[in-house]
Amino acid sequence: MDWMETLVVVVHVVIAVALVGLVLIQQGKGADAGAAFGGGASQTVFGSQGSGSFLTRTTTLLAIVFFVTSFSLAVFAKHRAEVAGQTGIPSVQESPATPEQAPVASDAMTSEDESGDGPAIPELE
Repeated sequence: MDWMETLVVVVHVVIAVALVGLVLIQQGKGADAGAAFGGGASQTVFGSQGSGSFLTRTTTLLAIVFFVTSFSLAVFAKHRAEVAGQTGIPSVQESPATPEQAPVASDAMTSEDESGDGPAIPELE
């Protein structure tokens, strides 16, 4: 199962980097207005029709794969937490303070003084 989780993590990171690159390559909505006033070389890489549909579809496909890998990693993490719980390893949420871990107060600090005003202060010698 570890090799599958490693594979999903690698695919997830590659897809994330590809998504960032694709989003940075795409033109904004206002880029078409600049091309109308003489910036004719702005869309020559993907032809005269532009790169909108190709990059948009590729970004959509990569986003779907990214969400699937994110969901898969969440399932792997849940399964790993369940296995750890079954083996007796307490999780952060399930670790109550046991009596061995609780701080032990000395009798001098918890006993009340004769006046009843509060805890007695131990005398230093």
